[in-house]
Amino acid sequence: MEQFQNITVLSLEQATVVPYLTYRLAQDGMTVIRLEHPVYGDPNRMIGENVLNEERMNAYFLCINAGKQALTLNLAAPEGQTLFRELLKKLDVDIFITNQLPKNYTKLGIDYDSMREVKDDIIWLGVTGFGPDSNEGAYDPILQARSGLMELTGEADSEPQVTGIPLPDMGTSEHSYGLLMKALFKRAVTGQGARIDMSMFESSVSWLTTPITLGVSFGKTITRRGNTHEFFCPVSVYQTSDGYVYLAVGNDRQWKAMASQEIFQSLAKPEYEKNAGRIRDVENLNRAITAITQNYSSDELIELFTSITVPISKIKNVNDVVNDPLVSKRLLYAKDAVTGTEITLPPPPNMTPFLEHTKRQLSFPPRFGEQNREIYGQKLGYSEEDLNRLKKAGVI
Repeated sequence: MEQFQNITVLSLEQATVVPYLTYRLAQDGMTVIRLEHPVYGDPNRMIGENVLNEERMNAYFLCINAGKQALTLNLAAPEGQTLFRELLKKLDVDIFITNQLPKNYTKLGIDYDSMREVKDDIIWLGVTGFGPDSNEGAYDPILQARSGLMELTGEADSEPQVTGIPLPDMGTSEHSYGLLMKALFKRAVTGQGARIDMSMFESSVSWLTTPITLGVSFGKTITRRGNTHEFFCPVSVYQTSDGYVYLAVGNDRQWKAMASQEIFQSLAKPEYEKNAGRIRDVENLNRAITAITQNYSSDELIELFTSITVPISKIKNVNDVVNDPLVSKRLLYAKDAVTGTEITLPPPPNMTPFLEHTKRQLSFPPRFGEQNREIYGQKLGYSEEDLNRLKKAGVI
């Protein structure tokens, strides 16, 4: 736990891709300080319901910003760049992250070469839509469309759909997390910092393992298929008497176990013994399975399939998921000292020692410029008069 609590992250962040990444770093116990323009701030602060009855703390912002601190700083102002360099040096910043457009790097003084002159072992990460040579803006659905993810999502005979979560945002954050850990290891071994350029487009395309390999190498057309699977059958959503289940039969042995059950004996046909035969008749087979499953409750079917070791699950809504015993004991929380509001956050992908130490509590998402006085005043040594002047001048 200690090695991460000594790491300081300075992040010029907005929207989702970098804020989710730094949220993950905060869960490791790193000190994460988000920088925002003193006028515009992070647009996501204004998205969603105004649950706290105050400006710039709307519901959408609260989801991925717990555990952080917040400063306002105008990097377009010369004095703002001076402050920025002071932050790098006096806070002994280890990692700098931004999702600014590359054309702004030098203008704002946040390019890797400039920062390395101040802190030679800095680990610098720039997240862009399409790489450091492109200034094209990128929103998650645009990346889903361009990367092929949208073409692969939805019903076979219907229009493409966006994924239920913003995979280009979240996926790029996770890929960036891994690269940062590699850079920290390299620095620990060699003492050298690193420049990392992370493209959301490249991250998104990297998930297309089966579609690209089979499509390019063997001429297969891989496209959206709804709830079925192109290589396995039966694999789909099936209606029950009280909802839906997802059933996944992954091999012929599992099919034989299923077809041997009394309620499915009508499906024990020679043409279905092999996976290839079941795929050839997938539509008729799925209709026949649904005609049976709709007569039984989800729990009855889960008990049956679990007894023969065939994977099955209810289609759960978010409240169901939160109440799952495996989830409820790992939820995270953050309580606002001002209003008393407590928010519930999803579990981390892996419970960190820091979160165990804090009993899964993170600090509440920071208000706009909440740490200005603490960091600029106490840590950088600026007087109250200085701070008031900088605020009036639009620098902080």
